Amino acid sequence: MQLDKQTFQRLLLLVAFGVGLYWGLQNLDDLGAFLGVLLGLVMPFLIGGCVAFILNVPMRALERALFARYEKSKSRPGRIAYKLRRPLSLVLTILLVLGVIAVVLFLILPEVGRSLGMLAANIPPFIERATQLLQQYSDQVPLISSWLSSLELDWSGIVKSTWDFLQNGAGTLLGSVMGAAMSILGGLLTAVLAAVFSVYILLQKEKLGAQCKKLLYAFLPQERAGQALSIAALSSRTFASFLSGQCLEAVILGCLFFIAMSVLRFPYALMISVLVGFTALIPLFGAFIGCAVGAFMILIIDPMRALWFVILFLVLQQIEGNLIYPKVVGGSVGLPSIWVLVAVTIGGSTMGIAGMLLFIPLCSVLYALLRRTVYERLQKKEVPPGEWESPPGSGTK
Repeated sequence: MQLDKQTFQRLLLLVAFGVGLYWGLQNLDDLGAFLGVLLGLVMPFLIGGCVAFILNVPMRALERALFARYEKSKSRPGRIAYKLRRPLSLVLTILLVLGVIAVVLFLILPEVGRSLGMLAANIPPFIERATQLLQQYSDQVPLISSWLSSLELDWSGIVKSTWDFLQNGAGTLLGSVMGAAMSILGGLLTAVLAAVFSVYILLQKEKLGAQCKKLLYAFLPQERAGQALSIAALSSRTFASFLSGQCLEAVILGCLFFIAMSVLRFPYALMISVLVGFTALIPLFGAFIGCAVGAFMILIIDPMRALWFVILFLVLQQIEGNLIYPKVVGGSVGLPSIWVLVAVTIGGSTMGIAGMLLFIPLCSVLYALLRRTVYERLQKKEVPPGEWESPPGSGTK
């Protein structure tokens, strides 16, 4: 039996993969250490790629809005403006991001400071009222009386434990401080490298895209390369639409809360509105985190107002979920609600908040690819549409 060159190469790759898999299973610790070092090396470039993808959304919008009319301009200023569209749009995008950060720092943070001051001033009266209420009912409920008596603190024991920590834990504390300082320095270096890499990607994205296409067509069959590029384009559109829609939805929800709370004269209106807007970036469950924190803050001042705030939140959440979210985000993702819930659950359990934000567009891409493949196979098998189409009004495809 004679083997051709292609079959021999496949067998060789299969043997090499088997040897590598066996070595990895026998040396899991070494493999984990190697992967950790490798991940540390490529982490700045991964972060830079993510930052470039995020900044590309507003940068592309600015290019289309400000410089599209100069594309066919015959005047010299118009041609110069069109050639400089990329660096100018990138600078405007960075200034826009820095402007948003400046607004948060110089306008919102002082309000947050005042709100925290009011909160700190109201906590002692709240604790006093709660203690008086518990003492009032302690005679009627023995369990509360025993719990209050257990709240007595052993101050001598606390002082002795603190002194022992200062004597024995000073060295450990110093080592922890040095480790934290090195981590901060490494984080700053990673941030600088990521920023430089993201700027390079944004300035040269067409050239980098052309190079990636050449690599795909050089090392893959033409059909496979075309499929890879189609999947990449679908992924880019889905992630960009989800990102822009989620940010716009969070801004709208925050503004609705600020207007409603200001009209109804709720305390901490600006702080809670900003908190709800930021937490709304987390799909499905994020706004409820802001609601819980806001309700607790208002509860310390006025329990009845906290109840009305929860009712206001539920009303605005219904408006946002039924009217705003489907129009702003739902159409851009194209993923049924049940699969959005599955994506958020899996992403949150594996990668936390970042997983929630990543898995929704990722599952949307997989859903679109699976749906397209299913339709193609049904057409190839010549299955009548009546056999597989959804019943009228089901809303599924």
